[in-house]
Amino acid sequence: MTQPTASASHDESLQEQPGPRTVRAFYQVLANTALANVTSSFLWFALTFWAYLETESVLATAIIGGSYMLLVAVFGVVFGAIVDHMKKKAVMVLSSVVTLSTYLIAGALYLSFPETTLVNWGGPWFWVFAGVILIGGVVENLRNIALSTTVTLLVPSDRRDRANGLVGAVQGIAFMVTSVFSGLSIGLLGMGWTVVIAIVATALALTHLLFVPIPERGIVHAEGEERRGLGFREVIPAVLAVPGLLALILFTTFNNLVGGVFMALMDPYGLTLFSVEVWGVILGITSIGFIIGGGLVAKFGLGKNPVRTMLLVNIGIAVLGMAFAIREWWWLYALGILIFMCLMPIAEAAEQTIVQRVVPFEKQGRVFGFAASVESAAAPISAFLIGPLAQFWLIPYMDSPAGQDSLGWLLGPGEARGIALAFLAASALLLIVVLLAFISKPYRQLSAAYAAAPPSLHTEGGETDAAPAAAAATPGRLGAS
Repeated sequence: MTQPTASASHDESLQEQPGPRTVRAFYQVLANTALANVTSSFLWFALTFWAYLETESVLATAIIGGSYMLLVAVFGVVFGAIVDHMKKKAVMVLSSVVTLSTYLIAGALYLSFPETTLVNWGGPWFWVFAGVILIGGVVENLRNIALSTTVTLLVPSDRRDRANGLVGAVQGIAFMVTSVFSGLSIGLLGMGWTVVIAIVATALALTHLLFVPIPERGIVHAEGEERRGLGFREVIPAVLAVPGLLALILFTTFNNLVGGVFMALMDPYGLTLFSVEVWGVILGITSIGFIIGGGLVAKFGLGKNPVRTMLLVNIGIAVLGMAFAIREWWWLYALGILIFMCLMPIAEAAEQTIVQRVVPFEKQGRVFGFAASVESAAAPISAFLIGPLAQFWLIPYMDSPAGQDSLGWLLGPGEARGIALAFLAASALLLIVVLLAFISKPYRQLSAAYAAAPPSLHTEGGETDAAPAAAAATPGRLGAS
């Protein structure tokens, strides 16, 4: 890997080393990100609910969800390069400005056309309206990549896993709030007022961000990057330099391939069991799981080997996915979603902690962006496939006497047994892959690389984090190591 230039080393020496002051700044950044995520999730959930209720089409919701993940995949590396070549606060401001602009365009479209035109998913304006909202949500990932690098910038290395746990908990709070209010907003106010609320909330988040400090006195570059622009060619070498890291990204990619099935079908399945208002409340209540899972990581960390922790969590997710829709019982589905949401922030925090430890700070944005691109590319593939597959084959098959005769003993009777079959098959496939990953060479290599990596802010010749003694002398809410 390339060594930093003299100017890059000088930039590194200007960076304020993580300590009590930077941890306080991290909390403010986290709170602002929570506000921004509440806004984007609110409109994203509302769009999904509105689209399904108005079109009654699983295919339409699958296309919307898959398009979101496809855009994340397309722009992930670009977003990562932007994060590495701009100050983190500037990146977050840029993200908020673009998101606010797209929501204003969505509002203008809603005022310009009757709702009967916008809900016609066979016409162009439905997709223009949905696409503008999707772009606003996708750009929010620029902020999330920046947040991952600010954990490295602002939090001492021995507490980063706990910080990542707090990120998961805060995202859970955002999910809980938006799940409840998105359903209520669509059910009681309609899509027009929902867009207005999103515009106001986004403007408030942007205003608050302008007053949030992020102590960052320079921008760290690897050698020659200023001459090569955004430095896309540094991405693959940075990933390959860590044994097993590419395998981790590919595993998470496969995990997202299975996740695309859940993304496309979870809302339609829930809306067959509940009204939109109740479904929003159910999602809000079960999203307490995000807070529980993130809180557990913030309290106890991820253990000595986050790679092992991540694989164990994925075994739990696979077993859960095989069981939570095995019968059309509302309480079983709700309980399954609660446990699923407990496990997700643990898996996410594990991946974040691994990358923050084994990848140099000046390249983390691109690695996080590359991971987001590759991992997200899988979900739209499965979402686009499972939508028509469920709509035209699985659901009709399980509603037929032949389907009930062959699989009724396993899945039981009900309106959405075809969706349950999709959940079961995808989760069984995930379980097989996770078990194979446990005995693989890349698992052992990445575990060894994590154990051997120096716990420093800049692992290519930069200075290390604040002394552990200083961190222990001033324990914050992240807890002592």
